[in-house]
Amino acid sequence: MNPTQDLSILSLVLNASLLVQAVMVLLLGLSVASWTIIFRKGSTLRAVRRETERFERDFWAGSDLNSLLASAQRKMSGSSSAANAAVLERIFAAGMLEFVKAKEIDAARRAMKASYQREMDRLEANLPFLASVGSVSPYIGLFGTVWGIMHAFRGLANVQQATLASVAPGIAEALVATAIGLFAAIPAVVAYNRNATDIDRLSIHFETFIEEFTNILQRQGNRL
Repeated sequence: MNPTQDLSILSLVLNASLLVQAVMVLLLGLSVASWTIIFRKGSTLRAVRRETERFERDFWAGSDLNSLLASAQRKMSGSSSAANAAVLERIFAAGMLEFVKAKEIDAARRAMKASYQREMDRLEANLPFLASVGSVSPYIGLFGTVWGIMHAFRGLANVQQATLASVAPGIAEALVATAIGLFAAIPAVVAYNRNATDIDRLSIHFETFIEEFTNILQRQGNRL
């Protein structure tokens, strides 16, 4: 090992062993995938909140239920981002359609619950990946670090006098893997916790609406 070796990050990465480089590439790939999910999930949840607030304003403003159903059906037949974000509107439409068809409160409630579950599964998609990246990446980075340090010390076998200057570059190369592991893990953990909290709030919101709408159907009965 050259004591005057360049200790810039790029140089450390390029001079690392092949296994450590493979670990770094894997971690960078996980980081890119995580950030892609983070941005998409954040955009989706913002759109869902916006569409939920809009629909609730229309619903509680006293709009005719049949008109709201017709509007929801027109929106669901499209492919716009607003249609994909209209989660509460689809839950309402599922219950309203079932009630109009069967005239049974329980049937409408079951339809809304089924729609609710489908929507929650869609909103929670990719969250397990963020959780996995957040929990596993530091260990992947640590594996690369341990292997890199072993490689650095094996290289000292041919050195008559080991000094800090001779061992530092190899150890620094290895530690880069841990740094990249943390770089991948920390945003994933933060995003998972934030998204999970936002989805839990939306879930409570949707369940409350289902109960309130069921009560409305119960009161109005066959007059709809």
